[in-house]
Amino acid sequence: MDYKKRLSELSKYIKGNDTVADLKYLINAFPEQVVFSTSLGQEDQAITEIIAKNKLAVKLFTLDTGRLFNESYDLLERTISRYKVDIEVLFPNQADVEELVKKQGINGFYHGIAQRKACCFTRKVVPLKRGLKGNAVWITGLRAEQSESRQSLQVIEWDEANQIIKYNPLLHWTYEQLRAYISENSIPYNKLHDEGFISIGCAPCTRAISPGEPARAGRWWWESSQKECGLHAS
Repeated sequence: MDYKKRLSELSKYIKGNDTVADLKYLINAFPEQVVFSTSLGQEDQAITEIIAKNKLAVKLFTLDTGRLFNESYDLLERTISRYKVDIEVLFPNQADVEELVKKQGINGFYHGIAQRKACCFTRKVVPLKRGLKGNAVWITGLRAEQSESRQSLQVIEWDEANQIIKYNPLLHWTYEQLRAYISENSIPYNKLHDEGFISIGCAPCTRAISPGEPARAGRWWWESSQKECGLHAS
């Protein structure tokens, strides 16, 4: 099936105003082919709550890069316990990681953007592609106000790099709306968020941000870039 050709039809129904209705429509259109990759961030925790509360037939997975914060592992365990959902944990290929470390060192990502992107590719992009394979729709927690590069995204769009339909249900949510939703629904979240870590990735590559800094300023703070790891290619 040519999923890309279905976008025009889907765009008539998927507006991002009713996430549950949108998800039900997508699940009906692509049974057993709707997948959600959760980073366990605040946005993704909200989406997990929506999926679990409404018992939606969506497959969930997360990526364990091998360099995550302990708080992220604790949150994964709390989330599974709270919502009784199956979240598959995908790991990078062992041989690929060993070759990466042999080539650029254990912390080689600090030495340049190319080295950092190589690490992200090995630890995140390759496992992501494995998780997306065979599916038609990829649900994400992307929000437009997270960064300048994300302001041109659409609620439903075609992801050329992964050859999959991408659905961004929280695209137009503000950070205030997100925090209110988390509070109102008592959604478990990473304790590091309360310490200024707004966008949380791997431990060596994430710092807390100061008031007034962009949400993703704490990611790869030592470099000047679009603050993307390659999971969501422009």
